Amino acid sequence: MADESTQSIVIDAPPEKIMAIIADFPSYPDWANGMKEVEVLDSRDDGRAEQVRFAIDQGPVKDEYTLKYDWAADGLSVKWQLVKGTMQKAQQGSYVLAPSGTGTKVTYTLSVQLVIPMIGLFRRKAEKLILDTALKELKKRAEKAA
Repeated sequence: MADESTQSIVIDAPPEKIMAIIADFPSYPDWANGMKEVEVLDSRDDGRAEQVRFAIDQGPVKDEYTLKYDWAADGLSVKWQLVKGTMQKAQQGSYVLAPSGTGTKVTYTLSVQLVIPMIGLFRRKAEKLILDTALKELKKRAEKAA
C-alpha cells in the first residue's frame, strides 16, 4: 500500500484498559468523532470482533465501510484492513501499545486510499488529522475511565 502516517501518544492507563476501549466497537459513537453507527458483523471464538461495519458523518465527509481485524495474542496490538467501502478503495491500520512509565505509549498507523484520487500531501494531512483526533479521543476516554 502507499504511504502511511504514524503518530503516538502516552495515555495514563494500563494497556489492557486501552485495548478494551479499542475493542469495544459498539461504544465508538459515544466518544469517537464522526462515528454515527458501528456494527460488529463477525466475531472470533474469544469474542473479539473480526469484521466491523462503520458509518461516519463528519459534515461534508460521509462514508460506510467494513474492516477486518487481526488481534495479537499478547493483547498489545491490533491490525486491520478494508474489506469494502464506499469512499475508500484501501485502508490499512494498526494500534500498537507499549508500557511506558506509569502509562502506555499508543502508536496509531494508518494508510487510506480513496476512490477519488487525492494528492499525496492532502491525503497525508487528512490521515494525520484523523490520527491526532483519534488518539486524543482515546486518551480522554481511557483517562476518564481510569
